[in-house]
Amino acid sequence: MTSTKPSGQDPAPKPTRRRFTPEYKLRIVAEYDTAPAGDKGAVLRRERLYHSHIIEWRQARDAGALERLADHRTSPARPKKHPAEAENDKLRGQVERLEKELAKNRAAVEVLGKAVALLESVSDSAD
Repeated sequence: MTSTKPSGQDPAPKPTRRRFTPEYKLRIVAEYDTAPAGDKGAVLRRERLYHSHIIEWRQARDAGALERLADHRTSPARPKKHPAEAENDKLRGQVERLEKELAKNRAAVEVLGKAVALLESVSDSAD
């Protein structure tokens, strides 16, 4: 029996995020702003953009922050934590969650204890 899939190859490569230069952003915002009302959507469809892109880029342009027009989402990845530090963070979160759960359980036991005491006092007074 032979396999039809090539070994070791991913059938669908991971897509890459689009990156927009500040010049492109300024050009598209200017084109969008000068387009007649009925053609604004055509600009967005042609460039495969959303209206939120235009809003964000226009705000950055109006604030005079050309460097803010650079796409910060595509910046280099944050350095990974040391495995021991990551494990410590995970364990701290687990301890915090368990302490909250313990406090809730202690409160429930206290309420149950009071309920039992109340029932005993009612039972004793009924005798």
